[in-house]
Amino acid sequence: MRADPIAVLTVAAVKSQHEMTVCNSCRYCEAYCPVFQAMEERLTFTSGDVAYLANLCHNCGECLYACQYAPPHEFGIDVPKTFSALRVESYQAAAWPAFAAPAFRRPWTTTAVALAAGALASALAARAFEVRGTADFYSVIPHDLMVMLFGAVGVFAVVALVVGYRRFARSIADPTIADLEGPRRAGIGAAARDALTLKHLHANGEDCVDAEETRRPWRRWMHHCTFYGFLLCFASTSVAAIYHVVFGWVAPYAYTSLPVMLGTVGGLGLLVGPAGLWLIDRRRDPALTHSTQASLDAPFLAMLFLTSLTGLLLLALREKTFMPSLLIGHLAFVLALFVTLPYGKFVHGIYRAAALVKFRREINH
Repeated sequence: MRADPIAVLTVAAVKSQHEMTVCNSCRYCEAYCPVFQAMEERLTFTSGDVAYLANLCHNCGECLYACQYAPPHEFGIDVPKTFSALRVESYQAAAWPAFAAPAFRRPWTTTAVALAAGALASALAARAFEVRGTADFYSVIPHDLMVMLFGAVGVFAVVALVVGYRRFARSIADPTIADLEGPRRAGIGAAARDALTLKHLHANGEDCVDAEETRRPWRRWMHHCTFYGFLLCFASTSVAAIYHVVFGWVAPYAYTSLPVMLGTVGGLGLLVGPAGLWLIDRRRDPALTHSTQASLDAPFLAMLFLTSLTGLLLLALREKTFMPSLLIGHLAFVLALFVTLPYGKFVHGIYRAAALVKFRREINH
């Protein structure tokens, strides 16, 4: 039987167990967010418990500035920072395959290697580097070869994400969605609403803090731009696939077509959102985020931004003679993004959703 991966969590888990014990005695922050409500359901905290609480945390920062035991107090209670470190540890512990776990500690190196591999694969797949008077991407890389390449990478990413999710869900003693039956699915709808609206970044009607006494809605809004921009780009690709396979309508599509409009709006969201989050992170109080979490954020935001930027440039300049080079560059970013999805910040959305489902079932029990 495979050992529980969360059970091997190290310094951050031990520190968070201590902090949750102190918080459970104080309970001043109990109305702030689900973390403290879930905390009150426990008298002691296992490694799985603190991994669950860490991923339930939205890193809003409210509790740090309200805490009488925060630094420079000798107790040094800093829940947001400790939990941000523990989240990265939980990502590593649940990673599949296990040998890829160190990628979470070396995000820039992982991204650079993936980008180089993506560029090489795209270049090798290309059969023409100069196309005149046409915007046909398939004249550069054949459709079947493009589907095969991205299909293989996409399937790998999905499998890695699903296995990681199942490992995490089981480690926090919560069944996966696929294992639930009947009444045990209760709470999934409410958890989905919580996640899709980012309810817990303004749970009490006020936006959460970026620094002491500083409240702005930008972090929540930029998350929405990023998430829904990603979904729109995925929808654009899906619609284009239906056009090609079902109706036999071959790209390039008109600028007024559904795939192009969805991709354009989504691409703009993936420019604004990641750029905004990067700027917000530069100005946020460093006491709110551990360095391991901060180092994980930047390369993911950069990849989303550059993937979107090259995609929009490719759309606007698709009839130029340098289109093949631009296409290969864009595909390199897309391939690298797909490969790194299971080993970067993207997984936080999946694990947080699992934690929100568990929380909803607990409070409805």
